[in-house]
Amino acid sequence: MRVVSLVPSLTEAVAESVPAVLVGATDWCSRPADLDVVRIGGTKNPDVDAVVRLAPDLVVANEEENREPDLAALREAGIEVLVTEVRDVPGAFRELDRVLGACGVRGRPRWLDAAEAAWAEPPAPTRRMTAIVPVWRRPWMVLGRDTFAGDVLARLGVDNVHARHEDRYPRIALAELTAAAPDLVVLPDEPYRFTADDGPEAFPGVPCALVDGRLLTWYGPSLAEAPARLGEALRAARPRR
Repeated sequence: MRVVSLVPSLTEAVAESVPAVLVGATDWCSRPADLDVVRIGGTKNPDVDAVVRLAPDLVVANEEENREPDLAALREAGIEVLVTEVRDVPGAFRELDRVLGACGVRGRPRWLDAAEAAWAEPPAPTRRMTAIVPVWRRPWMVLGRDTFAGDVLARLGVDNVHARHEDRYPRIALAELTAAAPDLVVLPDEPYRFTADDGPEAFPGVPCALVDGRLLTWYGPSLAEAPARLGEALRAARPRR
């Protein structure tokens, strides 16, 4: 079995579960740290010819992270492409089962059992909060409707202000964001790398939680530690009343 992954989350999941099958991954696939496979470009601009030369039995992809023209080109080259759709935590577990099964994993990896156990009883919030969740600036973009990260936060007691927006990742002017008067601003370090010096200054007077983007947006082995670590970061930033 030969597998190429076009999704960092799925690369980590496959590498942790059945590493011998993984022969290619994107430049953005940073986990595991010792991953030693052929790099085939970015998630949005993979080198299709390089993937074809690897002669994979399967390419794993995601409907949000990868572009349909690239996936279509791989199919036209005779390669099987498995496309995942992950919009919430239960969906992540369903898709991980599907991907790992397609990659030849027998039985359930321990990390996947640990992740499901962690999300079965996530840290209970003392009270719910509202938040805006920027994912980019210049221009400002935030989480909108129907996103995995939004569901993660909701399960930890944080309600996305823009969860009913018609777009999944709307562009919204900073003035409108601050006018929403959220309890909290959640600033991940990917895809835009928000830091203590780049992000919080745009929201004076509003508590900001700087969080690990992998814990917020990746669906793989990080799911096991995400509830506890994200919950801690959100509680630390929560305004005291």
